[in-house]
Amino acid sequence: MRETAMGQGARGELVSWLVEAIRSVSTAHPLRVAVDGPPAAGKTTLADELAVVLRAQDRDVIRATIDDFLFPRAQRYRRGRYSAEACYFDAHDRAALCRVLLDPLGPGGDRKFQRAVYDSDTDTPLSPPPTTAPADAVLLFDGVFLLRPELVDRWDLRIFVSVPFEQTVDRARDRSTALTGSTAHTTEIERSWRDRYIPAQQLYFATARPTDHADIIVYNDQLQRPTCEVRPHSSIHRI
Repeated sequence: MRETAMGQGARGELVSWLVEAIRSVSTAHPLRVAVDGPPAAGKTTLADELAVVLRAQDRDVIRATIDDFLFPRAQRYRRGRYSAEACYFDAHDRAALCRVLLDPLGPGGDRKFQRAVYDSDTDTPLSPPPTTAPADAVLLFDGVFLLRPELVDRWDLRIFVSVPFEQTVDRARDRSTALTGSTAHTTEIERSWRDRYIPAQQLYFATARPTDHADIIVYNDQLQRPTCEVRPHSSIHRI
């Protein structure tokens, strides 16, 4: 059931509430926040909005994304360009994500982190020098499949951005048209979503049950009037 006491107003109201939820979580190390959800759900936009508000409140924010923890294209597509199994199992370097970012920022970590290991423009690995995070920093990390078993316990707060799969196809087409000024790639987008991305999400839901592990679910089907649900197991009940 959706929460009725919060998140029903304008988008800014929900963003403000989420910021207060983030600030309410106390850890002895940087706070690691997952912003999970299907492609084109609005994860990056939401994480960016949260970062703006937190930084305006003088909180040190680390912004990172799963797109900077991809394997090279040859590995990602070794089962085929439109393979859902490849999308779920072969696309992301989860071991590197834990090694260079999540574990250093977690309990017992030295707070020396890297926010990327892959350059998508050149399809090559990256190895930037480590940065040391303040103990009270907030990591806002957006991406797909963040609540799978290999990662779920490494987050201190888990946000899942929910949008009907069919709506993500429409958003992906609209986004491509807005960026390119052309509808030439709509067939490719349609196939990628229907053959690769949506079946991969269905596999994720069937095997990992991400919404069961989320602390907060943001229903983002109406971009300007999103709503949210605080999951019963979450320590965040009322702010």
